[in-house]
Amino acid sequence: MFRIFHGWFDRYFGDEEALILAILLGVSLLIIVTMGAILAPVIASLIIAFLMQGMVERLRTWGMSHIASVSIAFVVLVSGLAASVLVLMPIIWQQAVKLVSEIPRMLTEWNQLLLLLPQKYPMLISAEQVDELIKSASGELGGMGQQLLSFSLTSLPMLVAALIYIVLVPILVFFFLKDSKQLVQWCSAFLPVERPVMSRIWREMNEQIANYVRGKVIEIIVVGVASYVAFAILGLNYALLLALAVGLSVVIPYIGAAVVTLPVAMIGVFQWGFGSEFFYLLMVYGIIQALDGNVLVPLLFSEAVNLHPVAIILAVLVFGGFWGFWGVFFAIPLATLVKAILNAWPIRAKVLQAEPCEA
Repeated sequence: MFRIFHGWFDRYFGDEEALILAILLGVSLLIIVTMGAILAPVIASLIIAFLMQGMVERLRTWGMSHIASVSIAFVVLVSGLAASVLVLMPIIWQQAVKLVSEIPRMLTEWNQLLLLLPQKYPMLISAEQVDELIKSASGELGGMGQQLLSFSLTSLPMLVAALIYIVLVPILVFFFLKDSKQLVQWCSAFLPVERPVMSRIWREMNEQIANYVRGKVIEIIVVGVASYVAFAILGLNYALLLALAVGLSVVIPYIGAAVVTLPVAMIGVFQWGFGSEFFYLLMVYGIIQALDGNVLVPLLFSEAVNLHPVAIILAVLVFGGFWGFWGVFFAIPLATLVKAILNAWPIRAKVLQAEPCEA
């Protein structure tokens, strides 16, 4: 047994670089799992700096100095945060409060619609089943109301954390962009001088993850803006709130679009009923989803690594369970990273020595 384990270990970890790479991966995973909440501002800053590195490089190709490029990128970041906090967030908050206040009216209309089902379709559903469904839904909504109340009572620490993010993250992003080369050189000093496998994985993942993350941010913005324009033209209530949900739904492949369809359809039904406006809403929403899946995604992610849908869903579940929203957001890049590591992992081949033949 020990000889089998020794042979397996020597095959996959006999190379010095493979052993160091395994230790680095294990330590990184341990730090993120145990100290992820503490290091969340730093991780968020690294992600944003990674996103904005392309802007800095583009400005430098136009003849600007490094510090000028970083300063312009920093101003763009701060301006975007200010616009989100001062303009978008108040509107989204007002629409969310209005939606919560109208939930009792929506429930009353929903109950009336359900009570009509036994009269129209007595062979499919009975009045007892409708009453049970209404009681079950009322219980679930009561639990959600208690959760919202407890959330409002404990929201002060979250507001303090949000203020810390708003102040600390831009500062960290500025220094990550300004001293990126020095930080990379400092980290490289702890690695082996000869590291072909690490270099291969880094080259393969650096461009792919950068393209994926930037493309995903562009997709969120484009889908969100297109949805808001369409909802506003149709006169749909809570247009900005629903457009934000539709934009963020592209973060979760396959599942997000299916989940966000329900609130969009429900708001349309409560506002217009099953009239022509409701079917126009479904048609426009379906066109947006079709253009996103068949035009925008292939255009933005043409160089993405082809992963099986089962692998993507598994990655969303696993990494989302570990790191929440960011795990879901980076599920595909992380799955691609795992695939690149497995493909590039150095394996020491066994040397078979043939026994000398007797003369």
